[in-house]
Amino acid sequence: MGKGGSATRVLVTGAGGFLGSHMVKYLKVKGVWVRGVDLREPEFMESRADDFVLMDLRRSENCHQVVRHIDQIYSFASNMGGIEFITRVKADVMHDNVLINANLLDACRKNDVERFFFSSSACIYPKSKQVKPDVAPLKETDALPAHPNTPYGWEKLFTERMCLAYHDDYGLETRVARYHNVYGPESTYEGGREKAPAALCRKVAEAEDGDKITIWGDGKQTRSFLYIDDCLEATFRLMNSDYHKPINIGNDELISIDRLADLIIEISGKRLGKEYDFSKPQGVRGRNADLTLARKILDWWPTVSYQAGLEKTYSWIEEQCANDRLTVTSDGMKVIGGMRE
Repeated sequence: MGKGGSATRVLVTGAGGFLGSHMVKYLKVKGVWVRGVDLREPEFMESRADDFVLMDLRRSENCHQVVRHIDQIYSFASNMGGIEFITRVKADVMHDNVLINANLLDACRKNDVERFFFSSSACIYPKSKQVKPDVAPLKETDALPAHPNTPYGWEKLFTERMCLAYHDDYGLETRVARYHNVYGPESTYEGGREKAPAALCRKVAEAEDGDKITIWGDGKQTRSFLYIDDCLEATFRLMNSDYHKPINIGNDELISIDRLADLIIEISGKRLGKEYDFSKPQGVRGRNADLTLARKILDWWPTVSYQAGLEKTYSWIEEQCANDRLTVTSDGMKVIGGMRE
């Protein structure tokens, strides 16, 4: 229940993005009243929010305005993207994201918000623990001593500490999830901000039978990927738990980028080869999630297999790519691959 025994009112920031738009949808299914806020409305689905506000949370006064009469906040608002984006854009990522989260935490304190969820990242972990493909799963305690490999990781780690400080000094109930590579339908799949699963799905969807797709690096780098439905369930459980320290939310099944590409190619039914581009960023050599704490605290573990999750993701991206190739002009002419018919 919310303030004064009324129904809980929830704010989802970044509600126009992948995680935020899915969280709004998830909460509405549960009957929760939701306000969404972002710089833009969702690109790939109609917002289910009871109230959707277009607002820049880098401005303190906007944060104070949007959190009024709110009980809980799920904070997904972030200037971020895939490995190419976060290794190229540094200052803006740190500046924008620290401003957003500092403003929101201060607004929570001054407006008596009960709980604040922060979406952190596995990018906070030291690069020294991620130097080989056959990497040991990362425990929450591995975060210190700190040495993230990107400014994005440093910003996430700083905000984690800020959440703990607001908890200790002001009694704000903060929850922090370290997400490990969340993927699924209705995610960015082109333009430079897409993550590896979406990028590979797009490359396969756009390829003709017999073509080759390009893998960044040698393909032997490893990750673990978490399907969006599993992520939402774990996040909701964390928000409603009594645990206020950072916790991994991810998958503990390690997979190479090569194998990920092979699975997507198999799902597509195409006969495709692979080639490798060593000039592109590929991040750390290996990264995996230790879920011991999530199992203990949340009684949660991933249930969606790579096969099932990638089938749904590829099907959606394949449809988007087909729509991108086929549009209709104002004079009613079909445009296929840039050619009028």
